[in-house]
Amino acid sequence: MSNSYGHIFKITTFGESHGEAIGVILDGCPAGLPIDREAIQQDLDRRKPGQSKITTQRKEEDKFQILSGVFEGNATGTPLTIVIANKDARSKDYSHIADKYRPSHADFTYQSKYGIRDYRGGGRSSARETAARVAAGSIAKQFLSTKGVSVQAYVSQVGKIKLEVDHTQLDLNAGEDNLVRCPEPKVAQDMIDLIDQTRKNKDTIGGVVSCVIKGVPPGLGEPVFDKLHAELAKAMMGINAVKGFEYGSGFAGVEMNGSSHNDEFYVENDKVKTRTNYSGGIQGGISNGQDIYFRVAFKPVATIMKDQQSIDQSGGKTTVKGKGRHDPCVVPRAVPIVEAMAALVIADFYLINKAIKL
Repeated sequence: MSNSYGHIFKITTFGESHGEAIGVILDGCPAGLPIDREAIQQDLDRRKPGQSKITTQRKEEDKFQILSGVFEGNATGTPLTIVIANKDARSKDYSHIADKYRPSHADFTYQSKYGIRDYRGGGRSSARETAARVAAGSIAKQFLSTKGVSVQAYVSQVGKIKLEVDHTQLDLNAGEDNLVRCPEPKVAQDMIDLIDQTRKNKDTIGGVVSCVIKGVPPGLGEPVFDKLHAELAKAMMGINAVKGFEYGSGFAGVEMNGSSHNDEFYVENDKVKTRTNYSGGIQGGISNGQDIYFRVAFKPVATIMKDQQSIDQSGGKTTVKGKGRHDPCVVPRAVPIVEAMAALVIADFYLINKAIKL
């Protein structure tokens, strides 16, 4: 079943949006790794609902409990279990769609696959589940930091408003200084204004989250089916509302000639580098030691505060009323989710690489 991800550094998430709790079991975390609980909570706080006027107003503290796998502050190497309680679920807000299929939601497809569905907030299909991934991803980031690897994401586009500055010219830490998590203040304010106006119009809008992974050593990844960029794509496409993934030069690269696109090698201080990085830090499916960077496209949130036409479970025409608490734009809260999934991929490949070498 598709509730698990990873090979050695492996997670299995559980729980639903309006159930008692959500959580994750992390297997393969190296024994002896110090577990920073404050760092986990900080990442959960970056993802949690109710942060500002441009996010859903569901109020969840997202305080977590570690039930196993940690002793005296360090990972024991046994399964590490984290649970996050659901405190502010309002299931009655969804009673009006108990037998209706909301446009662009997973209602119809879940009913088709399982013959039953939890209509309360989407159940398992809800982005509420991603809190569990963020908790596990925070531990993955802690592991990677011991290897000199950092993972930072930021919002680079909302609607038609784009941050046109290359990541090498940005202070990525500045993204945490504003509501939308864009590291350029003026562009960030334009994004915030657009999201707020969209919210007032009872509508939603999409955006792009960019991510930069620094310090990855050359040699991580696989040459054929489990290419590093393919696994990053799979991890990102498994996030709710994601519609696209591109790394390195991406689609813009098709407009270039090979003579311009090729990344020439040189040696500096006994270290192999490239003069450009259109490859996005990955060549032949394997990391080359340069920055890995990619972009993830998120669609407009499917739940809008306007009435929409649809059908019910019997096939009859119906009107779906716009109700509940939802994000007008998902990207500000998606930043830590993208970081978490990227960290899980790199941590897993790091341990795989270690396992296949003498």
